[in-house]
Formats: sequence, C-alpha cells, structure tokens
Amino acid sequence: MGLGRTLLGRPLRSSQARQEEISPVEGLSALSLDALTSVAYGPQALLLALGAGGLAALRVAPWISLAIVALLVLLVVSYTQVIVAYPGGGGAYAVARANLGRPLSLLAGAALIVDYTLTVAVSIAAGVGSLTSAFTGLYPYTLVICIVILGLVAFVNLRGLAEGARAFLIPTLGFILAILAVIGIGLIHPFAPHLHPSGASQVAVRDLQAVGILLVLQAFSAGCSALTGVEAIANGVPLFRKPRVNTARQTELLLGILLAAMLLGLAALVQRFHVQPRAGDAVLNQIVAYSIGRGWVFDAISILVTLVLALAANTSFGGLPVLASLLAGDDRLPHAFAIRGDRLVFNNGIWVLAVLAAVLLIATGGNTDSLIPLFAIGVFTGFTLAQAGMVRHWWQARSAGWHWRSAVNGLGAVASGASTLIFVLTKFREGAWVVVVVLPLLILLFVRINHYYTGVARELRRGQTPAKPRRATSIVVVPFTDISKLTREAISQALSMSDQVTAVTVVFADHDQRQVSLEQEWQRWDPGVPLVVLRSQYHSVARPLLRYIGSLKPSPTRRVVVLIPVLLPRRWWHAALHNHLDLVLSAALRRHRNVVVAKLVLPLHDD
Repeated sequence: MGLGRTLLGRPLRSSQARQEEISPVEGLSALSLDALTSVAYGPQALLLALGAGGLAALRVAPWISLAIVALLVLLVVSYTQVIVAYPGGGGAYAVARANLGRPLSLLAGAALIVDYTLTVAVSIAAGVGSLTSAFTGLYPYTLVICIVILGLVAFVNLRGLAEGARAFLIPTLGFILAILAVIGIGLIHPFAPHLHPSGASQVAVRDLQAVGILLVLQAFSAGCSALTGVEAIANGVPLFRKPRVNTARQTELLLGILLAAMLLGLAALVQRFHVQPRAGDAVLNQIVAYSIGRGWVFDAISILVTLVLALAANTSFGGLPVLASLLAGDDRLPHAFAIRGDRLVFNNGIWVLAVLAAVLLIATGGNTDSLIPLFAIGVFTGFTLAQAGMVRHWWQARSAGWHWRSAVNGLGAVASGASTLIFVLTKFREGAWVVVVVLPLLILLFVRINHYYTGVARELRRGQTPAKPRRATSIVVVPFTDISKLTREAISQALSMSDQVTAVTVVFADHDQRQVSLEQEWQRWDPGVPLVVLRSQYHSVARPLLRYIGSLKPSPTRRVVVLIPVLLPRRWWHAALHNHLDLVLSAALRRHRNVVVAKLVLPLHDD
C-alpha cells in the first residue's frame, strides 16, 4: 500500500477534482494525440494502397488527400455539434443511445471499445516502427520496447488524466511545431531535395487503368486512418474545465485546423519529392529527410515522432475509461468500471485497456501494417453512427439552423459509412474479419451482462419499498486451530453477538493425541462456550466444517455466523508465512444461504 501510494500519488479528495480537469491546449495531449500523430501512418497507408496500381496511380494521391481533408472538416463540424448536444460524453454511444435505439447504441459502444484498444496498439507500434526505421539496430527489440512504453503510459494515467496531459504537453507541442517546420522548409527551401532514399520501393509495376475506381476507393479508406481520434474529444467532454462545452469545442476546432494543415502540407511534399512507400523507410521519415537532410536534426525529429506516436495511446486511456463507466452505468459492463480510484480516474478501465493492448501487440509482434486493417473499421463505424444519430437529433430538435446541420451530418454519415464498407470489403482477408467477428461478440457480452443485472434487480426488488426487517436468532461458530489470544478475542466478539456460540476445530484421523490434549486444555481454560471437535478422514478443514454448519440447519429466522479469527502481519511480506485458512473457509462458505461469514482481525504489534 505504501509503495503503491508512493508511485501513484496521494489520494485526491472529490473537492480536488477541478485540478484534474484539462484546458484546450492540454486537451491536445490528453485526447488529440492519436489524431495528430496519425499523419505518421495515414499518408503511408494511402501510398501503400495506391502503390498496387504502379507509379501512375501515385499521381492521384493529392486528390485523395483533399477528399480526406474534406471528410475531416465534416467530422470536426459534426463532433462540435455532438459536444453541444451531449455534454455528458460518450460520443457515438451517447448519440446512438438517444437517437438510434438499443441495438445500434450497443454497436457504437462495441466499435468504440475496438477503436480505443487498437488506437493504443497502433500508436505504440507506429512509434516504435518509426524508431526502428531510423535506428535499425533496435529492430529485434520492437516488441519489448512496445510493452515497456505501454506500461509507462498506463502508469502515468493511473496517476491522473491531467497529470498525464501535462506530462505529455511539451512533446505534443514539439511534435506539432516540428512537423509544421518540416512542411514549411520543404515547401520553401528544402535542404536535401535530391536525397537518394533507402529501402526497396513497394510500388508494383502496374497501370492505374487496370485497377480502376476500386483502387482509388481502397486508397481513400486506407488514408482515412489519418482521421482516427477525431471523436475522442466528444467522448471525453466531462474531463474538460468549465465551461466544458466551450472548452471541448475549442479543442476540437484546434485539432481540426492543425490536422488539416499537416495532412495538406505532407501531401504537397509527397508530390514535390515523388515519395514512394519503401521497405524499412517510413513515408514521414522520407519527407523529413528531403526537407532537412539526414543530420542530427533528422535524428532528433525521429526520436520526437517516436515518442509522441507512442504517447498517442494516451487518447484511449482518457476516452475508454469514461466510455466504460457510461456502459457500466447502463448495466452493459461490470459496475466496477464506474468506480473511480483514489486519483479520481477509472482504474479498472485503464487496467483492462492496457491488458487488451498488450495482447494485441504480442499477437502482431508490434507490426503496424498488421494492425491498421483492423483499426479503421471500428473507428468509422463509430463515425457513421454518430453522424446518423445527429441527423435524427436535428430532425427532432428542429432548432435554429437544423436544416444545414442535418445536411452536414447526413453527408458525413454517407461518406464515413462508405469508407467503412470499403474497408470491410477490401481488407477482410487481411485481418479485418477479426473486427467483424469481435463486434457481435462484444454486443452479446453487453446483452448478457445487462440480462444478469436485470435479473438481480428483479430478485432484489429494486425500486420497490421492501418489507419491514425481521428479527432472527444467530448461532455463532468460531473455527480455530489452537488455543491462544487470537481464539480468546474471537470468542469474546462472538459472545457480544449472540448467546449461542460454539468453538469448532478440525482434527485429522491420524492426530488422536492432539484431540486429547486439546480437549484437556479447553477444560482447564473453560471459556464458557462448548467445544466441538470434528474428525476428518481427509486432510481438509473446509469439508467437515461445511457438514457441521449444514447440520445446524441455517434458515432465514436462524442464521449461522461463522466468525473466522485472522492475524494481520506487521509487514506485507510476512503474509506468505501464514496459512490463510480464512481465505479457504470464506471461499467454501460463500455460496451457502443463510450463512454469514465474518472475520475478526488481530494486528500484530511492532517489537
């Protein structure tokens, strides 16, 4: 406990929640890094898709980039509207729940969970991929570096969202300035415009006309991976400072402006330097090298890109725990996800996200190309449902300007829905089928959890005034192993609870002498309660004790209380020196009706 408090920080009072709220600039590092850093892999995914059509196909890259930026504008405008309409957070899930009905809201929740989990894995894998591209000697340690970075990001978030946002703010601003500087230098006066790129070209010897519109659509959907994370701000509105809606909208607009500028600038440099996707040399690395050369500044930017790409996982650690708490509040996930920890964060959501991302990284070996086909389906499913839900919201609200707002959202829903279908069709065999299978399984999980909670509420008659409490008699059973101060304290407590107290011990069949000596010592002590010695043919304490409790015939009017005496060691590592009989008995008795299990803890004092 002391070590955990030292690492994670002192508990925060509820009144200190304001210091964990974030400003618009902090929102960039807390909830927008995923979107900002997607410029490192979005353009590369676009060029890789076009590369299947040959060099001629790369000529349409600028036009596809313009289409992606146009979709970005639609999404940013849409999500600023979501922020106003649903300030409680939840994004696509909240919108679909209010406007599209239960089945589609569950699909939105499942898609967001997949999106957030893959965001962590893709961001870290892309960051480490950029690092190993610049420093090839690190390539054999790709997976190890991924897991270490994942652990560090999760740890920082367990200390609090605002602390993580502030810790990542300087790298975030440095990344933005570095990319904008590279674009400016590359457009005005590049330092190495004739640099010979390394790595074999991944462009096929084919003609664009032989592939047709399908290739363009496939490249568009692949490049749309640069739009991931645009929704995270709308999902996490409650995390911002008051007035939360205005603060969140400012962050969303700031994100849209910066991301559009970077995407358009990088697309222009791809054309100027005739950049091609190359094995072992990321597209962003090539652009940086053409603009400023491969000197120490290139190395510094490579390290910065790696760092910020890895930290982009922070977006999910800010968004998924909030989403999970909303799902838990709707009885769709275990209620433990709605509980805040000492640092006012949803610890369980953070832990589960870290574990799921680690599984993905291990399964794919930290390979970004293996993860991106899985990535965009969940993202764009959420986009589509959020936009479609907002169309219905405006039709029902009929507020000022609802016509144009509905039109913007409708256009966005069509565009993102088409992108989703293209991804499913073109990437199905490359791994997208996993998401297609996982989404229904998550929905089934939500339904089964809700069914369980509904049954519990029905049995407990929640929402109804219960009958008057009824008085019942209690029989207190005190299991013990030997006569000591611990036994005395347990019996003393038992006598304060009931007049019917029995001390029970178990003696194995091959320990006859122990039974005789124990009974004699009990008579000399004479604590005023009867002793019951249970003989066991097996070396099991729980089994004979369960039979004895059953013989007492516990009922609603005659309950049996099992009071287990427990020693509390002076140091936590001393716990391994005790037999933990209390855990065995508690587990064995947990399912017995009308049996109450209690513990009497006796702390050991320091010498």
